[in-house]
Amino acid sequence: MKLFRVLVVAAGLLLLWEALVRLTAVPPFILPGPLAVALRFLAQFDLLLHHGWVTAVEILLGLFCGTLMGMASALLIVASRPARAWLMPLLVISQALPVFALAPLLTLWFGYGLASKVVMASLIIYFPVAAAFVDGLRRADPGLIDLARVMGASPLAILLNLRLPGALPALASGLRVAAATAPIGAVVGEWVGSSRGLGYLMLHANARLQVDLMFAALALLALFSLTLYFTLDAALRRLTAWQPESDSVSAAGFSLLPEKGPS
Repeated sequence: MKLFRVLVVAAGLLLLWEALVRLTAVPPFILPGPLAVALRFLAQFDLLLHHGWVTAVEILLGLFCGTLMGMASALLIVASRPARAWLMPLLVISQALPVFALAPLLTLWFGYGLASKVVMASLIIYFPVAAAFVDGLRRADPGLIDLARVMGASPLAILLNLRLPGALPALASGLRVAAATAPIGAVVGEWVGSSRGLGYLMLHANARLQVDLMFAALALLALFSLTLYFTLDAALRRLTAWQPESDSVSAAGFSLLPEKGPS
């Protein structure tokens, strides 16, 4: 039912968009209708797919690298007091500085290829993953931790058997936010400097007033982003299946997966 409602809302918005274009007779180089965008999408699907594949690789690599860095930083912050004193300020500074302002520098340092876009996406993903995982690791039941220490459990055993399982729901929330924001870094990096990707294609189409092609590229980017988000959301729900449904709320506030009924 949720999927049906989403499709109905999407269809309603598309019809409203088409009606607005037809009633106002706005020029197509300002705002093309959804039908024109769909025709352009089909006519240049190969071109869109070629550039979309590049952007998809950048997003997936950025998500992987940013997640690894965030999880490693969170583990160090929780496990070591000296590391906490050094890493916490860096974690805050990473968000105090506008990441988009670093895009020209990243392009200068890492070039116009894949590396600069992956670094850009990783920096955007790093903070939500690290912050959520730190919060989850710190929420471990102190009574259980004290009991494990009394019974002679090592710090590694406490981490693997108590802290990590308890931190999975918080980590899942951070990963959902990361999946939703990952495309931003890749596309902004392509806008600053690139020769491939959907961001490059949108700039190229904008310079030639091919607004319908811009919307087609944007539609493909949105389709990939939604697919990534809901695929990750489904995997995380399976990973935290033991968690009550009321607590495992996705970062976007909804899910297309069926709700669990009372047993």
